[in-house]
Amino acid sequence: MPDRFLLVLLSLLTILIARASAIWCYQCVSTQPGCGTPFNWLWHWTKVCPEDDDVCVKIIERKNGLETVTRDCLSSMLGLRKDIPPDRYEGCRPAVVDEKLANYVNNSIKELDIKRDYYDSTTWCFCFLDHRCNDGHKSGYSLKLVFSSLLLSLYYML
Repeated sequence: MPDRFLLVLLSLLTILIARASAIWCYQCVSTQPGCGTPFNWLWHWTKVCPEDDDVCVKIIERKNGLETVTRDCLSSMLGLRKDIPPDRYEGCRPAVVDEKLANYVNNSIKELDIKRDYYDSTTWCFCFLDHRCNDGHKSGYSLKLVFSSLLLSLYYML
Protein backbone atom coordinates (compact mmCIF):
# COMPACT_ATOMS: atom_id res chain seq x y z
CA MET A 1 0.00 0.00 0.00
CA PRO A 2 2.79 2.56 0.69
CA ASP A 3 4.07 1.98 -2.85
CA ARG A 4 0.72 2.98 -4.32
CA PHE A 5 0.56 6.06 -2.13
CA LEU A 6 4.06 7.08 -3.22
CA LEU A 7 3.18 6.52 -6.88
CA VAL A 8 0.01 8.62 -6.65
CA LEU A 9 1.84 11.36 -4.72
CA LEU A 10 4.64 11.42 -7.31
CA SER A 11 2.18 11.65 -10.20
CA LEU A 12 0.23 14.50 -8.57
CA LEU A 13 3.45 16.34 -7.81
CA THR A 14 4.58 15.95 -11.43
CA ILE A 15 1.29 17.34 -12.76
CA LEU A 16 1.35 20.28 -10.34
CA ILE A 17 4.97 21.17 -11.16
CA ALA A 18 4.28 21.00 -14.90
CA ARG A 19 1.25 23.26 -14.46
CA ALA A 20 3.14 25.87 -12.40
CA SER A 21 6.12 26.29 -14.69
CA ALA A 22 6.23 28.33 -17.88
CA ILE A 23 6.39 26.70 -21.29
CA TRP A 24 9.63 26.13 -23.19
CA CYS A 25 9.74 27.03 -26.89
CA TYR A 26 12.30 26.89 -29.66
CA GLN A 27 13.54 30.30 -30.84
CA CYS A 28 15.01 30.45 -34.34
CA VAL A 29 14.45 31.55 -37.94
CA SER A 30 14.75 29.25 -40.95
CA THR A 31 17.75 31.22 -42.24
CA GLN A 32 19.69 29.59 -39.40
CA PRO A 33 20.98 26.04 -40.02
CA GLY A 34 18.61 23.30 -38.87
CA CYS A 35 15.61 25.58 -38.33
CA GLY A 36 13.94 24.97 -41.70
CA THR A 37 11.20 22.52 -42.59
CA PRO A 38 13.14 19.42 -41.58
CA PHE A 39 13.75 20.86 -38.10
CA ASN A 40 16.88 19.64 -36.30
CA TRP A 41 16.33 20.05 -32.56
CA LEU A 42 19.97 19.24 -31.77
CA TRP A 43 21.09 22.61 -33.17
CA HIS A 44 18.76 24.88 -31.23
CA TRP A 45 18.27 25.61 -27.54
CA THR A 46 14.92 26.16 -26.00
CA LYS A 47 13.80 29.38 -24.36
CA VAL A 48 11.66 29.62 -21.25
CA CYS A 49 8.83 31.94 -22.19
CA PRO A 50 8.52 34.99 -19.90
CA GLU A 51 4.74 34.83 -19.36
CA ASP A 52 3.01 32.12 -17.31
CA ASP A 53 0.19 31.69 -19.85
CA ASP A 54 2.44 31.96 -22.90
CA VAL A 55 2.06 30.00 -26.13
CA CYS A 56 4.67 28.68 -28.57
CA VAL A 57 4.27 29.94 -32.14
CA LYS A 58 5.55 28.89 -35.51
CA ILE A 59 5.08 31.43 -38.32
CA ILE A 60 5.22 30.12 -41.89
CA GLU A 61 5.57 32.79 -44.59
CA ARG A 62 5.55 31.81 -48.28
CA LYS A 63 6.57 33.75 -51.39
CA ASN A 64 6.84 32.09 -54.84
CA GLY A 65 7.68 28.64 -53.47
CA LEU A 66 10.15 29.91 -50.87
CA GLU A 67 9.27 29.38 -47.24
CA THR A 68 10.45 31.26 -44.15
CA VAL A 69 9.75 29.72 -40.74
CA THR A 70 10.03 31.64 -37.46
CA ARG A 71 9.75 29.89 -34.08
CA ASP A 72 9.36 31.79 -30.78
CA CYS A 73 7.09 32.59 -27.82
CA LEU A 74 3.92 34.56 -28.51
CA SER A 75 4.83 37.20 -25.93
CA SER A 76 8.02 37.95 -27.88
CA MET A 77 6.00 38.54 -31.04
CA LEU A 78 3.26 40.76 -29.58
CA GLY A 79 5.24 43.98 -29.93
CA LEU A 80 6.72 43.12 -33.32
CA ARG A 81 3.84 41.76 -35.34
CA LYS A 82 0.38 43.20 -35.97
CA ASP A 83 -0.96 40.26 -38.02
CA ILE A 84 -1.50 37.85 -35.10
CA PRO A 85 -4.84 36.01 -35.36
CA PRO A 86 -7.24 36.64 -32.47
CA ASP A 87 -7.94 32.92 -32.07
CA ARG A 88 -4.81 31.63 -30.31
CA TYR A 89 -5.89 28.10 -29.48
CA GLU A 90 -3.98 25.01 -30.56
CA GLY A 91 -3.64 24.77 -34.35
CA CYS A 92 -2.76 26.77 -37.46
CA ARG A 93 -4.64 29.68 -39.02
CA PRO A 94 -3.93 32.44 -41.56
CA ALA A 95 -2.61 35.83 -40.51
CA VAL A 96 -4.89 38.82 -40.07
CA VAL A 97 -4.79 41.57 -42.68
CA ASP A 98 -4.40 44.99 -41.09
CA GLU A 99 -5.90 47.61 -43.39
CA LYS A 100 -4.51 50.53 -41.40
CA LEU A 101 -0.92 49.28 -41.38
CA ALA A 102 1.36 51.86 -43.11
CA ASN A 103 -1.68 53.85 -44.22
CA TYR A 104 -0.05 57.28 -43.95
CA VAL A 105 3.49 56.29 -44.95
CA ASN A 106 4.93 57.25 -48.32
CA ASN A 107 8.06 55.17 -48.61
CA SER A 108 9.78 54.32 -51.89
CA ILE A 109 12.03 51.59 -50.42
CA LYS A 110 10.21 48.32 -51.24
CA GLU A 111 12.54 46.16 -49.14
CA LEU A 112 11.27 47.67 -45.88
CA ASP A 113 7.87 45.97 -46.32
CA ILE A 114 6.03 48.44 -44.10
CA LYS A 115 2.63 47.19 -45.23
CA ARG A 116 3.57 43.52 -44.66
CA ASP A 117 2.38 42.49 -48.10
CA TYR A 118 5.61 40.95 -49.38
CA TYR A 119 4.62 37.34 -48.63
CA ASP A 120 1.85 35.61 -50.57
CA SER A 121 0.61 33.76 -47.48
CA THR A 122 1.38 33.87 -43.76
CA THR A 123 0.25 31.10 -41.41
CA TRP A 124 0.44 31.21 -37.62
CA CYS A 125 0.62 27.90 -35.72
CA PHE A 126 -0.01 27.96 -31.96
CA CYS A 127 0.73 25.21 -29.44
CA PHE A 128 0.77 25.08 -25.66
CA LEU A 129 0.12 21.47 -24.62
CA ASP A 130 3.76 20.32 -24.52
CA HIS A 131 7.15 21.91 -24.02
CA ARG A 132 9.10 22.51 -27.27
CA CYS A 133 5.94 21.95 -29.30
CA ASN A 134 6.80 24.49 -32.02
CA ASP A 135 9.28 22.13 -33.67
CA GLY A 136 6.72 21.32 -36.36
CA HIS A 137 6.51 17.61 -35.58
CA LYS A 138 2.85 16.69 -35.31
CA SER A 139 2.52 14.14 -32.55
CA GLY A 140 -0.92 12.74 -32.03
CA TYR A 141 -0.72 12.50 -28.26
CA SER A 142 0.30 14.84 -25.50
CA LEU A 143 3.27 13.71 -23.44
CA LYS A 144 1.34 14.45 -20.25
CA LEU A 145 -1.49 12.19 -21.42
CA VAL A 146 0.88 9.32 -22.22
CA PHE A 147 2.69 9.75 -18.90
CA SER A 148 -0.56 9.85 -16.93
CA SER A 149 -1.84 6.73 -18.70
CA LEU A 150 1.40 4.92 -17.92
CA LEU A 151 1.17 5.87 -14.24
CA LEU A 152 -2.47 4.82 -14.07
CA SER A 153 -1.70 1.42 -15.60
CA LEU A 154 1.21 0.94 -13.17
CA TYR A 155 -1.10 1.84 -10.29
CA TYR A 156 -3.61 -0.88 -11.22
CA MET A 157 -0.88 -3.46 -11.83
CA LEU A 158 0.49 -3.09 -8.27
